[in-house]
Amino acid sequence: MENVIQFILTNIIISIGIYLIIATVLVLLNGKPKRNTMNENKLSFDELDIDYTELPALDTYVCRDGVALNYRYYPAQTNKVLILLHGSGWHSQYFMPMASELSSEDLAHVYTPDLRGHGVNPIKRGDISYTNQLEDDLSDFIQIIKEKHPKAKLVIGGHSSGGGFAVRFAGSKYGEMADAYMLLSPYLKYNAPTMRVNSGGWASTHMPRIIGLTMLNKVGISGFDYLPVIDFNMPEAYQNGTETLTYSHRLNTGFAPRDYKKDLYAMKQKLFVIAGTSDESFVAKAFLPEISTYKKDVEGMLLEDVTHMGVVVGKEARPYIKKWMMELD
Repeated sequence: MENVIQFILTNIIISIGIYLIIATVLVLLNGKPKRNTMNENKLSFDELDIDYTELPALDTYVCRDGVALNYRYYPAQTNKVLILLHGSGWHSQYFMPMASELSSEDLAHVYTPDLRGHGVNPIKRGDISYTNQLEDDLSDFIQIIKEKHPKAKLVIGGHSSGGGFAVRFAGSKYGEMADAYMLLSPYLKYNAPTMRVNSGGWASTHMPRIIGLTMLNKVGISGFDYLPVIDFNMPEAYQNGTETLTYSHRLNTGFAPRDYKKDLYAMKQKLFVIAGTSDESFVAKAFLPEISTYKKDVEGMLLEDVTHMGVVVGKEARPYIKKWMMELD
């Protein structure tokens, strides 16, 4: 019996060793990911050529770790609050046209935070300290907002990766802090039926490293999660130093749903999904069929000839968003 136990233990140790070696090799393979310059970016960045003259000044709020993060506020006379979460690679500035219109018509107080690792002056651009930190930051922000608007109905909206983060937040321990959710062309998962290859040329991932780091995390090893795993292909003409074109593993993981199917199933609040048929990153027609499989009472709208950026900066989506916001009463 003693020999049998020793044999089993030896094989377990060998298996663990092989597992760790494979994971480590995958992590180190090819080093830092490089942007896929051969894959043309199809996103319509020219739609972000917006007059930001009326952009509100940045304000700050302090998180539980003492770090101050930036946000912008668009005031209104209403009992509703909308938090808009930006997509990957940039920050919340591009929400200005939508946020200004919603607030000026007193449909919502709109807050647009620059998520940790992003924006004008992040402490660690493209990185966070631990995987769930973005969720903790958002819950801290919501707590502050609720103190300012104690009787308000609170909606969390997100565009692209910000929509994926909203899904993640809905499935987290903080999910019930929101009264409703709104997803604008949301990222769900790299292999979801809503995805186009490399997000239409926007993203270039180091998949071997992601696999290796995921393997290490499964056995409790997270010390290498600071390593970069994804790059974004923003044309140089649109770069101004405030973009964030590389993400660490922990930021890339924490910015996306854990399991979008489970996260959506956990969402008990009202949900509105909107996307455009000309979305360059995602297969827009797949959103409602896929999401409604796990969130039965989802409302949605598919807009003809609207792009990935256009769903935010264009005017086509706003009438439907306004109608949904008004009906939240």
